[in-house]
Amino acid sequence: MKIALLAPLWKKVPPEKYGGSELVVANLAKGLTKLGHNVTTFACAGSNVSGNLVPVISKPMYDLVGGFDWNGIKQYEFLSFFELGKRIRDFDVVHNHMGFHSIALAPFLSIPFITTLHSSLPPDFPYLAEAFREYPFVSISDAQRKLAPELNYVATVYHGIDVKDFPANFKNNDNNFVFLGTLSKNKGIDIAVRGAHVLGARLTIAGEIREEDKAFFENEVVPFIDRERIRFVGEVDHAGKVPLLSNASALLFPSRWNEAFGLVVVEALACGTPVVALNNGAVSEILRQGKTGFIAENEDQFIEGMKRAKKLSREICRAEAEKRFDISAMATNYVNVYKSLLTKNL
Repeated sequence: MKIALLAPLWKKVPPEKYGGSELVVANLAKGLTKLGHNVTTFACAGSNVSGNLVPVISKPMYDLVGGFDWNGIKQYEFLSFFELGKRIRDFDVVHNHMGFHSIALAPFLSIPFITTLHSSLPPDFPYLAEAFREYPFVSISDAQRKLAPELNYVATVYHGIDVKDFPANFKNNDNNFVFLGTLSKNKGIDIAVRGAHVLGARLTIAGEIREEDKAFFENEVVPFIDRERIRFVGEVDHAGKVPLLSNASALLFPSRWNEAFGLVVVEALACGTPVVALNNGAVSEILRQGKTGFIAENEDQFIEGMKRAKKLSREICRAEAEKRFDISAMATNYVNVYKSLLTKNL
């Protein structure tokens, strides 16, 4: 098949550090190419993708706008549509990762146009969601569907990572935890530091502090950071992330909100590292209770899970990542979706 991927323009594909959606698109392009398909990704310049790249803008939109800004649709994104339109005869299917507004293109196309939503929030443009509800959508978890149950979901496809890029460590490391993610109240970093403090455990915190979260971080997290047991290392790239995950006794994922997936969870499993998580969002779909992690209903149970994490099999964690969350599984599942839509389109 000849497949067009419309990537978000906020960061490079894959991102140098933060950027979950961009990483998923890069992994999908790699997986589809390995299966023998012809893939073209529409993204910002500087991206490094398998298959073909159409550089839509000269640098990431994050740099052009001066940070993330979800208030309205940015003019740069219309260049993705423009470049796609000039090449539309080259493709069998268009796979959109840019959000609802891109679906306005669909009636003009004679080929299937499918959208994967990456958000963990209800639609930011509800009027567009209502207008485009009958077009095909793929959810990244069954939990995500609760955010917009009226949409026409044709499949759930879990995110995939290139598991071989995450060397596993099968040695149990006692009382040594890691938190990776945006340092916000929604992500529950305060629960992680309190748990480490109660247990007298080591905790490494890595992630991005956004402007709106700085006061929370200063008040609820910084007082626990002693630079010995509990330390903050800032935002890390892939090379920095892997040793943090593989050398931890568990990843702490105390997310308070209904996160639609949680890519770092499967990255930890690939490293052989179990996960202690609050039971929100897609956690119960990704983790197997008592096998690849502990799923807690409250903070007390979360701390109890931290105590027991070292008892879990790191080999089982790795095997689960290989079986369910490798890019090969994600790509195969998406190919099945594409074939189904192409059959209906005949």
